[in-house]
This record gives sequence, C-alpha cells and structure tokens, in this order.
Amino acid sequence: MALLQRFDDEAAPPITAEEIRQRWVAFHKQIRLMSGTRFQRTAGRILGENTRRYRLARFIFRPMLKVLRLRRRKNVAKVTRVIASKAATIFPINYRPLTIDYAHELATITFDDNDVTIVEIDETTAPSNEVINELNDVLNETTSEWLFLADASLSDESRRYSVAKLLAHATKDDDVVFGDEPGPNEFAPILKSPSVAPHTLLSYNVVGRPALLRVETLFRVGGFSPEAGWAFEHDAYLRLSEANVHFHHVPIVLPAARTPSSFDATHLDGDTCRVVQAAIDRRGWHGTVTPGALPGLVRWSLDAPTPSPSIDIIIPTRDRIELVEQCITSIEEKTTYQNYDIIILDNDSVKPESLEYFEATKYSVIPCPGPFNYAKIVNRGVNHSSADYIVTLNNDTIVVTPDWLEQLLALASLPDVGIVGGCLLDRDGRREHESIVIAPYPQHLRTDSNYAHVDYFSSATRDVAAVTGAVQMVRREFWQSLGGMDEQLKVVMNDVDICLRSQMEDRYVIYTPYVQLYHHVGSSRGDLDPIVDRDRFIKRWDIFASFRDPYFPESLLLLGEKMFYLLR
Repeated sequence: MALLQRFDDEAAPPITAEEIRQRWVAFHKQIRLMSGTRFQRTAGRILGENTRRYRLARFIFRPMLKVLRLRRRKNVAKVTRVIASKAATIFPINYRPLTIDYAHELATITFDDNDVTIVEIDETTAPSNEVINELNDVLNETTSEWLFLADASLSDESRRYSVAKLLAHATKDDDVVFGDEPGPNEFAPILKSPSVAPHTLLSYNVVGRPALLRVETLFRVGGFSPEAGWAFEHDAYLRLSEANVHFHHVPIVLPAARTPSSFDATHLDGDTCRVVQAAIDRRGWHGTVTPGALPGLVRWSLDAPTPSPSIDIIIPTRDRIELVEQCITSIEEKTTYQNYDIIILDNDSVKPESLEYFEATKYSVIPCPGPFNYAKIVNRGVNHSSADYIVTLNNDTIVVTPDWLEQLLALASLPDVGIVGGCLLDRDGRREHESIVIAPYPQHLRTDSNYAHVDYFSSATRDVAAVTGAVQMVRREFWQSLGGMDEQLKVVMNDVDICLRSQMEDRYVIYTPYVQLYHHVGSSRGDLDPIVDRDRFIKRWDIFASFRDPYFPESLLLLGEKMFYLLR
C-alpha cells in the first residue's frame, strides 16, 4: 500500500511557516478566481490577498454575509431541480469534450504494432462465453507484450490513438495501464482515481476501458473466465488486484472506451453480482451482493462477525444535554445491534440540567476537564474503554439506519481495514458528508452541493482518504497502536490525520453510503477552527504541494463549492 508520506520527521525536507503562509495565499486566491462570488473576487483585487485589511474586512462583514447566505439558501431551494438537471449534464462544471484529429495525432506518435494485440469485441451478437473463449485463444497465441480490448463498433483510429497514449505512459513495472473514458454522457466523463483500491473495485469496475493488459500477467492469473459473463473484465481486474499486480492510471480522457451498451443494467448487473460474490467467497468473507443504483454498480454487504464483539460509543459534550439526549435516544430506539455501551465524555459541563442528567444516566460519564481539545477528550474515552471496537460519535448526530453498527463492524473487522465511516445528512436531509477528499485541501464530499453528480464513484462503498470523526468506527487495539488522535491537533484535522496515519500502517479507510445519520453540524461547538491546527496538518502531509489523494479522481480540483476539471 504505502501510498502516503509524512513530512514532519527528520528525513523530510523542512517546510517553513512562510512557505505554508504562501500556500494559503495561493489557495484562497485560486478559490476566489475560479469559484468565488463577484464580491469576493472584487474584494481580493482591491484589498489584496491575505492582507490585514482583507482579514479585517472579512471579520467585519462576515456576520452580514452569513445572513445573506441563509436567505440565498432559501431562494436556491426553489430552483434546486433546475440546477441539479444542469449539473447532471455537465460535470465537472468546466469540462468540454475535445475534438481530436486522430490522423494528425497518430502521425506524430510512433509505436511498434507488434507490442500490442488489439482485440475487437462485439457484445451485441455472440454469447459471452463464445467471446471469452476466443479472447483466451488470442491470449494463448499472441506474442505481443500487451492486450487491448476494444468494442467492434469503434473506429480503428480511435483504438490506435488510445493505445499510443497509454503506451507512452507504460513502464516495465506496470501490469495494467488504463485511462479515463467519455462514458455514456460526453459532458460527464468517467474520471478515475490513481489507486485501484480493493474495496472500491468490489463495488464497480473502476478500471474499465481503455486499458492495456500485460499478456504475461493476465496469463498468470488464468486469463478471462467464461463463467464471468459480460463482467469478464471486472472479474479479471478483481483477480489481478488479489495478485497484487501494478495498476497505472493515465489521467486523460481517451476514446476506444466502453460503449453505451456496456452500461446496460440487463446486460451487466447479474454477471457483476456473480463475479463480486465469487471475489468475496475467495476472500473467505460471508455476505451478499445485490445490484446498486447504477448498471454495473453493486452493493456488497458483509455479515458482522460472530460472536458479537463489544462496541463502545464515545460521545464528547460540554452541556448541550438536549443534543446528548436526542443522540442517545436515537441510538437506543433505532439500533438493532445488542452488544454496545455508551461512554459520555464531559468537558466541564456546568449547567444544572447537565449535571442532573449525568447523575441519572445508566451510562459511564468520564470527566475530561480543561480547554477544549477534541483529540485529547476522545483519547481519554478510548483509554477508558475495554471494548473490542469504538465508535466516535458527535453529540449532535441522530441515528437513521437501524443496523448501522452491524454494517460498520462488518467492514471495520476486515484485516486490511483501519477506520470506517458513514453518510451524514443535514437538517434538510441533504448529504453533508460522503467522505473527505483532499483535492488539494481536505473537504467533505457532498453530492448535494460540491459534487453535484450521481456516478459510480459517489454512489459506491469505497476506499477514501478520510472520514469524519463525527462517526468513525475502529478496532480499539488498532487505535491505541497508532497512539490515538494527535493531541497537538486540538480542534480540527485530528480525524483526517488519524485516517492518513492508518493508511501508513497498510490499513484502508472505507466510506459506506448505506449507513446514514443526521448531523446538526456546528451546533455543539460553533465555529472553532484554529489555524494552528490546519498549519500543522499542512506541514505534516505537504498539503498544496506533493500530496495526492490516492482515492479521488486526479483530474478533479475542489475549490470552495465547485468541482473543476484539470486539463492534461
């Protein structure tokens, strides 16, 4: 795994405070230029970037702007359908398909035809087993280094162009080289992540086409399976992933990809469910696979381990007992899992009703005195626990999914998984957390706002850079082996940081959309957001510079509330 690197140890080059300040300036300028309001862009030009006068103006006018935003939100609700329809047509917002003169481009590129065997596939006529048997015959007979599969309906020029582009990026260590693809909607391409992560690959075929497959490697894993039906490529990628081969993503939208017929549910869903079930069985897991919301997307649900491990749900609070009561009541009334307990972490509550509640509750209440330090408070709760697993839970959450603990536990108990999180909804039922992406700075992914597009990536159970500490499940012993949350990150970024440190120990972080809770964001601690925490995080992970989110499409840039395409 080893996809991440820390930059705050002795071996890493030092990052100065001035360099961090300059990175912030460049980031905020980019946001204002590309996604800011007209007022923000004008203010930035007049007052300067990150100057004292700009910060003073922001301090003075911020309360007024908040009121205006609330009014604007009400007006926006009236035109949500129109905006959603437009966003579904073009995504990212600045993407436009390129017109390529294949003949001209190919004249400037040379490659040896003997290096690649291009195989035409017609999924509209012959049965799948006949097609796959013919593919395996080619695989056995070819002397080429690479195999390239292309639909029979595509032009020869588009195939050769895609082959040439992929070959230009291939290295001797690569086993599969694949690109982005236009998809069924030419204005919303299928953009892929640099990492072919194993749990995301169970949810859908993240590799797709166009792709070069090294013949020797494919032959070594048994070629294509006739039993896989039209999901034979997905099946091959699953087996290649299990063999720990090297996948290389080329972030360019290329032709010679899958055709619209390849995304037909009746054509694909049954076969996809079958190959994913076979992959789960090979791993020795127990669970079921059912069709998902999109053709070729599946929901794979694993059984929670038995006998049922113990779980402690850790809830920090300072007063706000109305929130705590609401949260705990939802746990008690909705949760179907039995072997759980709750630990309330009291950070200097003083109100009589709070103290009265703590005195009467059947759950443990652990005093956590001192200035607010979320990481320190949660670590204290974990140290008090003796359960097999812990769940960090904000006091302003409300459980929606009855089997939420079973679902989180089934994923958290996998040997290669460190931390698991779910989907959080705001007061209006809009999605306000669907994992945390770092592109280039950590932000909550939200398909109801900044990722206004329903696609395979946004709809899947998937590997992610991080999930919010508002609801995280982790094996207690693993948490402690990491040293818990970094208490120097007192308020923010401590949850993202521990997720990244988990991955440095070869443990994945998984987000599941099928566990949902309401989250009244900011209702318990307001707008606490110390810059010192953010700067420490930036320095540790080299944010805005070398850091790349392994699990988020590398051609996407999230600035403010808008998603942009990075033309390659």
